[in-house]
Amino acid sequence: MKPSQAQKSEDKRNLILESGFNLVLRKGFVGVGLQEILKNCNVPKGSFYHHFESKEAFGCVLLEHYISDYEQRLEKLWSNDHSAQDKILSYFDAWIYDEQIQCGWAETCLIVKLAAEVSDLSEDMRLIMDTGTKWLVTKIAHLIEQGVQEGSVYIQAQAPDVAQVIYQMWLGAALLSKLQKDKTPLKQAMQATKFMLNRKS
Repeated sequence: MKPSQAQKSEDKRNLILESGFNLVLRKGFVGVGLQEILKNCNVPKGSFYHHFESKEAFGCVLLEHYISDYEQRLEKLWSNDHSAQDKILSYFDAWIYDEQIQCGWAETCLIVKLAAEVSDLSEDMRLIMDTGTKWLVTKIAHLIEQGVQEGSVYIQAQAPDVAQVIYQMWLGAALLSKLQKDKTPLKQAMQATKFMLNRKS
């Protein structure tokens, strides 16, 4: 059965997003021109503007697509009967290395790549990233609360505050890891996370 026009259009849109993701991840949003995106996926300019009103609109959809995929990966990672602490640590362990993708999530994270670059340039893109990170911190906070209830986590502060600090620490570690081309900051963040989740009085 031949694909419908709607399916062809959707496939082309996904091709532009996938190609654009790889370019933006390597060069940043500002560093990638529209012509380079079009050339990389062999799509005419008219097709691009059929799906996206502007480069900024493309950036917004790219981030929404990335965050949606990220949420699905996270739900899959946590769909087991492990303790809450084990789930949190398995997530951040994936930041360091995920065997399925042969690298760490930190290396392919658009938030790590774009947060500082884009936040002052596009309010719409900033809001999408802000919403995505708040969702993630809330999920971590819920797991911390679950861990406290089941006895796998011990903290000396409120769960939302601990979750926020842990995420901030990992975001900074990911930036330093990129700067140094070394995973040591991520491994140090893992040690600190374990300490923060085991603060027995």
